[in-house]
Amino acid sequence: MSDPQVAILMLCLFIVLVLLGFPIAFTLIAMGVAFGYFAYYSGAPESIADIFNNNIFYLLNQNTYSVMENDTLVAIPLFLFMGYVVERANIVNRLFFSLYQAAQNLPGSLGIAALLTCAVFSTASGIVGAVVTLMGLLAYPAMNKAGYDKSFAAGIICAGGTLGILIPPSIMLIVYGVLAQVSISRLFIAGVLPGIMIILIFMSYIAIRSKLNPSLAPKQNVSYTFFEKIKAARNLLPVVALIFFVLGSIYGGYATPTEAATIGVIGALILAWSSKSLNFKSFMDSLMGAVKTSCMINFIIVGAAFLSVAMGYTGIPKQLGQIVNDFELSQLSLLAILTILYIFLGCFLEGTSMMVLTASVVLPMVQTAGIDLIWFGIFTVIVVEMAQITPPVGFNLFVLQGMTGRDILKVTKAALPFFFLMLLSIVIIVIFPQIVTAPVNFMIQ
Repeated sequence: MSDPQVAILMLCLFIVLVLLGFPIAFTLIAMGVAFGYFAYYSGAPESIADIFNNNIFYLLNQNTYSVMENDTLVAIPLFLFMGYVVERANIVNRLFFSLYQAAQNLPGSLGIAALLTCAVFSTASGIVGAVVTLMGLLAYPAMNKAGYDKSFAAGIICAGGTLGILIPPSIMLIVYGVLAQVSISRLFIAGVLPGIMIILIFMSYIAIRSKLNPSLAPKQNVSYTFFEKIKAARNLLPVVALIFFVLGSIYGGYATPTEAATIGVIGALILAWSSKSLNFKSFMDSLMGAVKTSCMINFIIVGAAFLSVAMGYTGIPKQLGQIVNDFELSQLSLLAILTILYIFLGCFLEGTSMMVLTASVVLPMVQTAGIDLIWFGIFTVIVVEMAQITPPVGFNLFVLQGMTGRDILKVTKAALPFFFLMLLSIVIIVIFPQIVTAPVNFMIQ
C-alpha cells in the first residue's frame, strides 16, 4: 500500500468513526497509535511483551507533554471564561435593541441589528455556537413578531453565528496557530479585515434583498429621536471598551494573546458585576463551562498533534508534498482543490475536527506551494465557517433547528445564500491577498 493510499484510508476511517459517534480526541489518538505502529513496525512480535515494544508509545508520551507545555494554550480557557462571563452578563438584549435603533433607517434593520449583535458578541466572546443560542432566543422571536419571513430570519442568525470563528479573539485561530506553529497575534491581526469584509457582505445582502422584496423584512413604523439613540448607544460602550482593551493590547504589542485574555477576564468580571449579573452561581457556571470546553479542545489538539507526528513517520506528508511538485500545481489550483475538499469534509465533520485532521496532511503541501501560512490560516477558518452551515452536521443548523422547531432542510435552505457569500469572500481574499497580509505587515513594521 502506497503512502497516498494510506492517507486516503486514514481520512475515510476517521470520517466513519466520527459518524459512528466515537469521541474525536480518542479517535485521533487511536489512529495515531495505529498508523504510527505501522510506521515503526519491525516484524512479527515473538511474545506479548514485544507487542508493546514499539516507539509509538514513547512518542505518544513525549508528544503529549510537549504540546501541553505550550504557553499559548493557556489563552484558550481564559478567552472561553471571558466569553461565558459576558454571555451571562445579560447585555446582549440591550446590545441588540441599541443596534436596531442605530440601523432603524436601513432596509432589513432588525436583520442587520441581529447580524451586528452576532459580530459584536462574537468579538467579545469567541465562543462558537453561543451567539446562535442567544440570538435564537432574542432576535428570532423579535423578527417573527415584526413580520419577517421565518426562513430569512433563520438564515441571518445562522450566518451571524459563524462570525465568532474568524473575528478575534477566535478560539479557532488559536487552535490553527498551535497546529501550524505560527504567531497567534499575527493571526488575530490578519483576521480583522476579512471579518469586517464578511460582515459588510452579509449586511449588504440583507439590505438589498429587503429593499427588493419588502415582504421578507417589513419596515417598522417606529421612530426614535436622536437623544433616544444616544441614550441607547451607552449600552454599546462596555462591550466596545472590553473589545478595545483586549484586542488593542495585542495589536499595540503591549500584551501576548494569553496576557490579553487575562485582561479580558478581568474586564468581563467587572462588566458582569456592574450589570449586577455576577454572583457565585453565574461565576461557577462560567468557570465550569470554560473548563469543560477547554479540556475538550486541548484534548483534541493533543490528539491532532500526535497524529501529525505519527503520520510524519509514515512519510505521508512528504509524499503529498512531492505530489504537488510532480503535478506542478499552481497555488490557485491547489487552493481550489483544498476548498472543494474542505466543503466536502464540512458536510460530515464539525470545524475543529476538520482543521485538526487535515493540518498534518495539508500544511506540508501548502508550504511546498509557497503559500503564506498566516494567509492560509484565515482561508481555512473561513472555510470552517462554511462548515457550520453545511448539512448534514452543520452545528449552527442543528442549534437553530432545535430552538425554532423548523425543519432542518428549511433551515439549511435559509442559510444557503450566506454559504455562497462566504464562498465569494474566499474568492476575494484569493484575488486580493493584501486584505489579509497588509495589516500584518503594517503592524510588525
